[in-house]
Amino acid sequence: MRREPANVRFADLYRVCVEQFGAPRQKGSSHAVFKTPWAGDPRINIQADKGKAKAYQVRQVLLAMDKLEGMQRER
Repeated sequence: MRREPANVRFADLYRVCVEQFGAPRQKGSSHAVFKTPWAGDPRINIQADKGKAKAYQVRQVLLAMDKLEGMQRER
């Protein structure tokens, strides 16, 4: 995902988000919205584009995963 964010299947990104952030708050439309455990803008919003994930959203998920990992190391 890090090497080629434009070549990630939406289903794969969705599975990663469920594993990292839990079940989506919203699904069934073209968007899936996941809650994150920090204040501010605590959500990850992903959507499919012809079966692929949008590259900028893949990068946002990767940043959120890095932030989550940093929070877990601080504990």
